[in-house]
Amino acid sequence: MKKVQLTETVLRDANQSLMATRLPYKDYEGILADMDKAGYYSVECWGGATFDSCLRYLNEDPWERLRNLRKNLPNTRLQMLLRGQNLLGYKHYHDDVVEKFIELSIKNGIDVIRIFDALNDFRNIETALNATKKYATQRTIASGCISYTQSPVHTVEKYIEMCKELKRMGFDTICLKDMAGTMSPYEAEHLIKGIKDAIGDMTLILHTHCTTGMAYMTLTKAIESGIDVIDTATSCFSGGTSQPSTETMFYAFKQYGIDCGLDEEIINKVNDFFKPVKQKYIDNGQLNPKSLATDAQALVYKVPGGMLSNMIANLTDMHAMDKFDAALAEIPKVRADLGYPPLVTPLSQMVGNQAVTNVLVGERYKNISKEVKNYIKGEYGIAPAPIDKELSAKVLGDAQPVDCRDEDMKRTGEEFVAAREALGDLCRSEEDVMSYICYPDQTLKFLKDRKAQEENEAVYTIEEM
Repeated sequence: MKKVQLTETVLRDANQSLMATRLPYKDYEGILADMDKAGYYSVECWGGATFDSCLRYLNEDPWERLRNLRKNLPNTRLQMLLRGQNLLGYKHYHDDVVEKFIELSIKNGIDVIRIFDALNDFRNIETALNATKKYATQRTIASGCISYTQSPVHTVEKYIEMCKELKRMGFDTICLKDMAGTMSPYEAEHLIKGIKDAIGDMTLILHTHCTTGMAYMTLTKAIESGIDVIDTATSCFSGGTSQPSTETMFYAFKQYGIDCGLDEEIINKVNDFFKPVKQKYIDNGQLNPKSLATDAQALVYKVPGGMLSNMIANLTDMHAMDKFDAALAEIPKVRADLGYPPLVTPLSQMVGNQAVTNVLVGERYKNISKEVKNYIKGEYGIAPAPIDKELSAKVLGDAQPVDCRDEDMKRTGEEFVAAREALGDLCRSEEDVMSYICYPDQTLKFLKDRKAQEENEAVYTIEEM
């Protein structure tokens, strides 16, 4: 019997795509014991934007969240998404920081590390791969990830060569990350058959989104073409900018005679649990109905789900939703100017924010963000195609682009020393130090609030005695 396994995304990408990662741990803790019995290939629950969101919006320690997930999902592979040399942030970190972050991630409970680079510049994922292998347990899986997109320079042949390179580098599995849901059934068939011929029996994974309405057709063709694992979301958190439904694919598999290893009763119980959770966020406005819709224009814009929900949230906060359509139309123009980078974090935010700025200011590139300038300077890696000459000259002048790896490879330890000094007695662990290195302002505020809360609780305890 043919076997295809499923990764459940509701704890990370599904809620990140639909409601900008605002789902607190307490809202799903009660279903974790059941999820542990479902039979998923893995549960994607950490990484991506969850780290930032925990500190910035949810008043949670992301490391404590991970430890709680590990405790309550002891039999299930816990999966995270890692942005290679960017880790979970928006800039490159030195190799020693990347290595330490991965050591702590595995130590605190992560099993599957899905590692990608926004530009598919594989020099930027090599350090993360080596660290994953160095600190691996028997459960650890290093998954090399390709950011899938379409452009004049992205071809089936190029993607096949990328997969060969990931296999040569020593990854355990390969994932095709179709973050905007633009992969068509036709493309899936030719791409996956070509890749499987090139990498043999190595596990191949497909991650896509329903944004364009293409996902179910694409997954069906991918399964026919030899895919091994697909990403899905429990049905009430599926669709729109999220992934296809776990239960729907389960029922389709049954008719095809495909074994996916899931317990039907439990996956339905998981969905029943999340229905009122979803409704709560619809009622309070954090889950915008726009994120639940199908938008075939994303086939033109190439906009991933998380980028779209963040864009909606930001424009709403600025009372500028009337600029939404114009900003969407500006995105492919900015992307072309920047050499057709795949729209995945952090490039998706950089391109999206620049497009919004161009529209709001009323003049293209009058204001250029620091991140876009750094990208043009070469600090994120090699662009897939040449950057627009006029834009490049505006940023670089007579200077030449830098090689990002020259700086990345330094092992100075300075970040760790500076973080410990800045935190003082707020710091209790290596994890606190790492949080500060990744998000200094948010971490400092979180740790100050944590200390104040504990002091208040101690006062209350004394008064009660």
